[in-house]
Amino acid sequence: MNEPELIDRILRDAKTIAVVGLTDSPGRASYGVSQYMQQRGYRIIPINPTRECILGEKSFASLGDVPEKIDLVNVFRAPRHIPGIVDEVIGLKIPFLWLQEGVVDHAAALKAEAAGVGVVMDRCLFKEHSRR
Repeated sequence: MNEPELIDRILRDAKTIAVVGLTDSPGRASYGVSQYMQQRGYRIIPINPTRECILGEKSFASLGDVPEKIDLVNVFRAPRHIPGIVDEVIGLKIPFLWLQEGVVDHAAALKAEAAGVGVVMDRCLFKEHSRR
């Protein structure tokens, strides 16, 4: 996890990012990070069952509801939600999972890695992208 080569590969290869926990509040980290990535050419797919549209994109209730290929799942949810998200990522064969700063679940991350998912945990996508 968190190997520089993996982070570089994700930033290079992942073009469609589903953001679990994306809110429409500009003051929240999920919004700022997603807006930054969107402005740099990444396709953002909001995963939020309480909103219809965020950042000009249709929002979906769950990863399984998204009708297109997802390259990366970026998570802004409490650690207690991670096992279920990991199960969805594995079931949908999504290649990469990014758990934002403060989102840590070692057992779930190891399960994802064992299933072939590239995992970055407790890192900020914005910070890693802006460093490169």
